Amino acid sequence: MLNRRHFVAIAAVSAALLSSTSAIAADAHKVGILIPGSKSDKGWMESGYNGLLAAQEKYGENLEVQMIENINYADMEQALTQLAMGNELVIGVGGQTQQAVYKIAQRFPDTKFSIVGGNEGMEASNVAGYDVKQAEIAFVAGAAAAMMSENGAVSYVGGMEIPSIVNAGKEFGAGAKYINPDIKYFEAYTGDFDDVAGSKEATLAAINQGADVHYHILNLGLRGMEQAATENGTHIIGSYSNYCGTDPLYIAYSITGVGYQVEYAIDQLVEGTWEPGYMPFGLAMGKDASDMIVCEGDEEMKATLEEIMQKLLDGEISTLEG
Repeated sequence: MLNRRHFVAIAAVSAALLSSTSAIAADAHKVGILIPGSKSDKGWMESGYNGLLAAQEKYGENLEVQMIENINYADMEQALTQLAMGNELVIGVGGQTQQAVYKIAQRFPDTKFSIVGGNEGMEASNVAGYDVKQAEIAFVAGAAAAMMSENGAVSYVGGMEIPSIVNAGKEFGAGAKYINPDIKYFEAYTGDFDDVAGSKEATLAAINQGADVHYHILNLGLRGMEQAATENGTHIIGSYSNYCGTDPLYIAYSITGVGYQVEYAIDQLVEGTWEPGYMPFGLAMGKDASDMIVCEGDEEMKATLEEIMQKLLDGEISTLEG
């Protein structure tokens, strides 16, 4: 069984989400969501949570939500089982939920499951996989980093060394070299999206070799990159959501619509148009799904990035999957 703190988390979050409504409609749609990390990580998980809040605001009393966050991998199947027992739709936020979702989906054939960060290649009649196309927008982030770097050196830190995360790192480097073939590029993986010490160590190693702009696919591990950058006067390109103007440490943000896809899954449920299967998002789905925001870049820089994104859309530039 899930331990007590997870049951408390479900009840507390449900109450918070529903506090703006006086009651839940008898025929309200029921959605369960598993956010494996912290909903306050300034990254993937927070973006997913923001999408959930947007859906709750949109549908009000017609949507009843349960959420489990910050779950250990060993407890993931049990968490999904708990959510599947009482909801029409269960959303796994992150590719790390994919294996467990497909396993639990077999036990609940009448429940719909959506995976934000799902990969192509796995199929089930009640599972939808939404590919955020991180490698695609990472190429654009790399181009932005190269244009903003004063030292001609940039770095990337990923969490788990799995294909989608590695491919994003490779494309970040490729995007940087697209702008500056001579740029120095440093790439590292901590093995854990929440490893603060590991991400700080990796970022410091890159800084010591000249890197002054950093990119990441991390959750709470981002705190370590922030510490390293703050201590050394370097800067970060953030991921997932646009928070320009809130922290001078961040000079740009790549939009990877995790929250957009959470909201999309709920919209599809409510509208009766939800379908299983693999679905790529990325730049082709519009700027809410994927975009590159430079907080204070000049017009020439922004035009160059728009040109690169159009070339990606047109197939003139191709990237790895992930």
